[in-house]
Amino acid sequence: MKTIQAVTYPVHFKEKGYTALSNLIATNHYSTIFILVDENTMDNCYPKFIPNLKTERPIEVIEIESGEINKNLETCIGVWNAITELGGDRKSLVITLGGGVITDLGGFVASCFKRGIDFVNIPTTLLSMVDASVGGKTGVDLGVLKNQIGLFANPEMVIVDDEYLSTVTPREIKSGTAEIIKYGLTYDINLFKEIKDNKDVNISDLIFRSIEIKNEVVLQDPKEKGLRKILNFGHTLGHAIESFYLESENKENLTHGEAIAIGMVCESYMSHKLLGFPSEKLNEIKKVVLSIYDKTSLLKEDFVAIMDLLKHDKKNVNGQINFVLLNNYENYKLDCKVNEDLIVESMEFYNL
Repeated sequence: MKTIQAVTYPVHFKEKGYTALSNLIATNHYSTIFILVDENTMDNCYPKFIPNLKTERPIEVIEIESGEINKNLETCIGVWNAITELGGDRKSLVITLGGGVITDLGGFVASCFKRGIDFVNIPTTLLSMVDASVGGKTGVDLGVLKNQIGLFANPEMVIVDDEYLSTVTPREIKSGTAEIIKYGLTYDINLFKEIKDNKDVNISDLIFRSIEIKNEVVLQDPKEKGLRKILNFGHTLGHAIESFYLESENKENLTHGEAIAIGMVCESYMSHKLLGFPSEKLNEIKKVVLSIYDKTSLLKEDFVAIMDLLKHDKKNVNGQINFVLLNNYENYKLDCKVNEDLIVESMEFYNL
């Protein structure tokens, strides 16, 4: 599979990536290599990765606790302290080996340590392969508010190896599938059709095309001033729902993809009401989403709390909530203003 060239870094696949990593380390003479993992990737992915790391440089492994709940500044401080205590300096390299939390947090940690050290992303979940590892966004949550603290910083390279997918649960695969659906609805409807038809899809091909799409978008709009906003489809309301379930003591957390899937159904409904998005396509999206993800009951008494979280979305401007909505498949409108009544109505539509 050919390498995808991003703005300042390559996205390599499988063996080509490991060879490139060894060459990078040899060329840059890094003082120490820090590998950031969680308990899951330490047990399941590190043993697969380490035989591919060809270097005589000192290697230190830093392990954090898994889960979105740990994607915060407190965890970052722990990692910064660990790097410092282990002798990290400006010539150190951080390798993130994990899912979206590891990728987002690890890139942020590396980008801030001593005003920035090199890092390499090796995503191990479908979600991180098709989304978090590519595009230069790093950061952490502020309380339950998603990705409020962060910056744009590019890795030295990304290595995508779908062999790591054998280490994750079916639920995690479904979580990543939501991002592929998003690319399909906004940019290349063939991706959505492949998932909808539920035929024997080649996961490697879906991953490659998804990364290709995200890279094409980011190359045109690296700082999210225009086109890149389409990558937020389903995420505006989806992030609020994800945050609400994260902070609710009596509810099971949703995965990122589960929340975004709900968000895509709701935002497709808003698209139908505001932009005339065809009703048959709205119903098709809802049918496909519910064929993949278990139905989540959005209780009416929870709507106010979800709306409150929505008002803190990092994409808001002057207190105005901005949505990416669909005129049609592959045809979108940016910065759509939606009143609260319609947002509530969209959640009621999901519940039907």
